[in-house]
Amino acid sequence: MTTRETIRAHLDHTVHETHFQHMGMRYKGKVRDTYQAGDVLILVTTDRISAFDHVLRQGIPFKGQVLNRLAAWFFEQTVDVCPNHVIAVPDPNITLAHRCHAVPVEFVVRGYLAGHAWRMYRDGHRTLCGKTLPDGLSQNSRLPEPILTPATKALTGHDEDTTREDIISRGILPESDFDLLETKALALFARGTQLAGERGLILVDTKYEFGRYHDGTYRVIDEIHTPDSSRYFYSDTYDELLSLNTPQRQLSKEFVREWLMDHGFQGRDGERLPDLSNEFRIDVSARYMELYEQVTGSAFDPDTTTESISRMERALANVTL
Repeated sequence: MTTRETIRAHLDHTVHETHFQHMGMRYKGKVRDTYQAGDVLILVTTDRISAFDHVLRQGIPFKGQVLNRLAAWFFEQTVDVCPNHVIAVPDPNITLAHRCHAVPVEFVVRGYLAGHAWRMYRDGHRTLCGKTLPDGLSQNSRLPEPILTPATKALTGHDEDTTREDIISRGILPESDFDLLETKALALFARGTQLAGERGLILVDTKYEFGRYHDGTYRVIDEIHTPDSSRYFYSDTYDELLSLNTPQRQLSKEFVREWLMDHGFQGRDGERLPDLSNEFRIDVSARYMELYEQVTGSAFDPDTTTESISRMERALANVTL
């Protein structure tokens, strides 16, 4: 079967939620179901997809496998830059990780003026999270240098832009720890930029999350450089499209947000969340696979079993926690 035929055959078999017994307390995030078993976390990456802080009703076939495997690949590629929480990846959808105390801040690094940053700039703002942006930039312009634009993590609703000074004054992080994590985030972005450049891509922006391990050290957690947390442009057409002021060819979740905006939804009060058509779900899945292959240089070979939950349960049965 072709890739699209394989995806189509899996439309009714997405992993939208898990309820594993005897795996500890479950926390349901936007995309992951996390189980805490002592000092070990079982991170199950589902096929849920979110945008504008809303989880869409339809799942994306194989999305969980792509995200989990791509995050694992990037964790391996960056472990010399910053330690991470990964213990093992026993299943295409599952990562075992060390439990860390999560820092309630998203460390968003931007190398280009795109997405939320562009919308703020377009509306006249020249300061973003305490960072001053020069006049004369256009959408998708490269910034003079990558900048950190942190956001506080909200339990519900939208995460909120913040500044270094606000994080320190509120006691979320001491000054020395914030500066350490900013350095780590920028170093991770530099490595991600290098890896993307080797594959004909531009890492536009991304977010990092950190957690404090029991020995007092910080580790990067959650995911890294995936299409859910990052935006990529194709480098071969970047300059031409920028000069024409036309949209960039990109591999990211932004096109899902654009589809939702075209259907009248931006997560604002009173707006109705639209259903994703099957054809669009196939498009989204194919793009996730494309990004995996483009970034890693390896073919994405999905596990096509229709009994994904049973497969995961068998994998976990063989794990010693």
